[in-house]
Amino acid sequence: MVLRTLASPLPVAWVTADSADGQDGRFRRLLEQTGTGYVLAVPTSQFTVGCPRIDGLFARAPDEAWEKASCGDGAKGPRLYHWAAVRLPAVAEFDYQGEFPCRMRWALARRSIRRPDEIAYYLAYAPLETTAHQLVRIAGARWAIEECFQAAKNECGLDQYEVRRYVGWYRHITLAMLAHAFLAATAQQARAKGAEPVRPTGPLRSPWRRFGDSWQLVGPSPHTCADTAADATL
Repeated sequence: MVLRTLASPLPVAWVTADSADGQDGRFRRLLEQTGTGYVLAVPTSQFTVGCPRIDGLFARAPDEAWEKASCGDGAKGPRLYHWAAVRLPAVAEFDYQGEFPCRMRWALARRSIRRPDEIAYYLAYAPLETTAHQLVRIAGARWAIEECFQAAKNECGLDQYEVRRYVGWYRHITLAMLAHAFLAATAQQARAKGAEPVRPTGPLRSPWRRFGDSWQLVGPSPHTCADTAADATL
């Protein structure tokens, strides 16, 4: 799938993924061979250029290397973490064009503000002019993408396919994502006109009520039951 996507006429500037893909060295080499930038999550035991283990690398980072930054907006506002980024040694085979460098390697760490022992790690491959703040933003883009895919699954049946060939799969997800984009644009237009957003109903109120030292089930009143029965007979 990755080979077909990179070979397609669609522009692909960056790739981001979780540690299941990020730890795969062949996947990273594939992106580097095509000149595609990436910010990939990796496990704490990840080995890389000039870095025996990525968690050990950031364990030696000075306090001033950590900077509070947002990697994007979440449901409750900006997602703030402490971030640290360090440039890694270059690899001549992939990072140079002739004698001149064209790409740069980074290692990033994202540390929880409230729980400093919770740290996530990333490897990045980027053009020379890329800044650490841009890499943070790209790392945070994965949450928005995952939310988009989850919404498309719930609303447009993105995952409701049974195909074994790439063409059939590609047609299905293209149609599903097009439908999702239409729904998102329609909802945004409605909000722009002042319409109230549709909110899901809350959980059903429990019929359990405490009376003295025991619990009882509270049902509808006799009048309500009589009115409902009368409506049903009409």
